[in-house]
Amino acid sequence: MIKIYFKGFVNLLFELLYILIIIRLLFSFLPVSSFSIPFLNNFFRFTYQITEPILAPFRNLIPSLRAGGGARIDFSPILALLVLSLVRRFLLGML
Repeated sequence: MIKIYFKGFVNLLFELLYILIIIRLLFSFLPVSSFSIPFLNNFFRFTYQITEPILAPFRNLIPSLRAGGGARIDFSPILALLVLSLVRRFLLGML
């Protein structure tokens, strides 16, 4: 019985991480000055604090590519989501 609850908890934790990484990815397309609303600013900070420890190692592995107009394309969220998916499957398979 506890095993089922633990699987559910692990599943929920990974789902939340996926959602926060995708939200952070969406935030990256918005100008920082658009977060003048305190709630959005606080939510952005929270999302950044939770996801940065996950994304930073992948950013060190694969540097971002330069695109036209000085923009940069960061592939770390994609790699992080793939690795998190593998870790999730491994953990759920072990339980």
